[in-house]
Amino acid sequence: MKLLEPIENELNSLKEDVNDMWKLVISQLEKAKQSFLSNDLDLAREIISREKRIDVFELKIESDAENYIALYNPKAVDLRLILSLIRISSTLERIGDFAEGIARHVIEDDGKKLSPQVIEELKIAPMFDILLTMLTSSFSALESENTKISGKILAMDDDVDTIYYNSVDILTAHLQTNPDLIRYGLKLCLLIRKLERIGDHCSNIVEDIVFYIDAKVLKHGG
Repeated sequence: MKLLEPIENELNSLKEDVNDMWKLVISQLEKAKQSFLSNDLDLAREIISREKRIDVFELKIESDAENYIALYNPKAVDLRLILSLIRISSTLERIGDFAEGIARHVIEDDGKKLSPQVIEELKIAPMFDILLTMLTSSFSALESENTKISGKILAMDDDVDTIYYNSVDILTAHLQTNPDLIRYGLKLCLLIRKLERIGDHCSNIVEDIVFYIDAKVLKHGG
C-alpha cells in the first residue's frame, strides 16, 4: 500500500493541474465574451497577458505525464487517464489561443461596428454561452467521472455549427447593403469561425473523457 501512495499523489497532482488549467481557460472565454460584447480593450489586453499561463500549464502537464508513464508504466484505466489528460491539456491550450484571438480582434478593430441589431441576429452572445456550457459541463463530467451527459454536450456542438452557418448568410445580406463595413464584416466572420472551432475542440474533450471512463472511442464516428 505504501508503494502506491507516491503514484497516487503524482496522478492527483496531474489532475489538479489540468483542473486549474481548465478553470483558467473557462475564465479566458468568459472574459473574451465580455470584452467583445462591451468592446472592453483593457479586458482584451488582460486576456492576452494571461495566455502565457495556459501555455505553461500545457508544457508542465505534458512533461509530468511523460515522466509518470516512464516511471510507473501505467496500465488500463490509469494509462487511459494519462493519455486523456495529455490530449485534453493540448485541446485546452488551443481553446485558449482562440480566446486570445478574440481579444486581439477587439483591440485591432478599426472602430467600424455593425449595429447591435445585427450582432443580436448573428447570435454571437448565445454562441459564447453554449461554448461555456460545453466547457463547464465537460469539466464536471471528468470531475464526477460520469459520461451520461456526454451526448447532450456533443449535441450542443450542432447548435454552434448552425449559428455559424447562418451567420454567413446574415453577414452577406448586411454587407451587400453596407459595403463600407466589408472589412469589419470579414474579420467578424473569422471571429465567428473561431467560436465554431472552439465547439469542435469541446467535442474532442468529451471524446477523450469517454475514452478514459468508458474505454470507448468516439472519434470519426467510432
